[in-house]
Amino acid sequence: MPKIKTLKAAAKRFKKLASGKFKRSHSHATHQKLSKSGKRRRGLRGTTMVSKSDAPRLRRMLPN
Repeated sequence: MPKIKTLKAAAKRFKKLASGKFKRSHSHATHQKLSKSGKRRRGLRGTTMVSKSDAPRLRRMLPN
Protein backbone atom coordinates (compact mmCIF):
# COMPACT_ATOMS: atom_id res chain seq x y z
CA MET A 1 0.00 0.00 0.00
CA PRO A 2 1.54 3.35 -0.99
CA LYS A 3 1.93 6.18 1.47
CA ILE A 4 -0.60 9.02 1.34
CA LYS A 5 1.19 12.30 0.71
CA THR A 6 0.19 15.56 2.36
CA LEU A 7 -0.99 18.33 0.04
CA LYS A 8 1.53 21.03 0.96
CA ALA A 9 -0.66 23.96 -0.14
CA ALA A 10 -3.34 22.84 2.32
CA ALA A 11 -0.79 22.21 5.08
CA LYS A 12 0.29 25.86 4.88
CA ARG A 13 -3.28 27.16 5.18
CA PHE A 14 -4.99 24.82 7.66
CA LYS A 15 -4.10 23.36 11.04
CA LYS A 16 -5.65 20.21 12.49
CA LEU A 17 -6.76 20.49 16.11
CA ALA A 18 -6.68 17.74 18.73
CA SER A 19 -10.46 17.36 18.39
CA GLY A 20 -10.03 16.51 14.69
CA LYS A 21 -11.48 19.80 13.47
CA PHE A 22 -9.59 22.21 11.23
CA LYS A 23 -8.65 25.81 11.90
CA ARG A 24 -8.25 28.43 9.16
CA SER A 25 -7.57 32.13 8.81
CA HIS A 26 -10.01 34.60 7.28
CA SER A 27 -9.85 35.52 3.60
CA HIS A 28 -9.58 39.11 2.30
CA ALA A 29 -7.44 40.12 5.30
CA THR A 30 -4.00 40.66 3.76
CA HIS A 31 -4.09 43.75 1.54
CA GLN A 32 -6.17 46.78 0.47
CA LYS A 33 -7.11 47.36 4.07
CA LEU A 34 -7.87 51.07 3.70
CA SER A 35 -10.93 50.35 1.59
CA LYS A 36 -12.36 48.15 4.38
CA SER A 37 -13.97 49.58 7.49
CA GLY A 38 -12.33 49.15 10.88
CA LYS A 39 -15.18 46.93 12.02
CA ARG A 40 -14.65 44.68 9.02
CA ARG A 41 -10.87 44.53 9.59
CA ARG A 42 -11.35 43.61 13.25
CA GLY A 43 -13.69 40.81 12.19
CA LEU A 44 -11.01 39.40 9.89
CA ARG A 45 -8.47 39.02 12.71
CA GLY A 46 -7.70 35.67 14.26
CA THR A 47 -8.89 32.30 13.07
CA THR A 48 -12.13 30.41 12.58
CA MET A 49 -13.18 26.81 12.04
CA VAL A 50 -13.59 25.06 8.69
CA SER A 51 -17.20 24.14 7.89
CA LYS A 52 -18.43 20.57 8.30
CA SER A 53 -18.98 20.16 4.56
CA ASP A 54 -15.33 20.98 3.79
CA ALA A 55 -13.81 18.83 6.54
CA PRO A 56 -13.86 15.47 4.66
CA ARG A 57 -11.96 17.03 1.76
CA LEU A 58 -9.36 18.40 4.16
CA ARG A 59 -8.96 15.03 5.85
CA ARG A 60 -7.92 13.57 2.51
CA MET A 61 -5.50 16.45 1.88
CA LEU A 62 -3.97 16.30 5.39
CA PRO A 63 -3.79 12.60 6.32
CA ASN A 64 -1.41 12.99 9.26
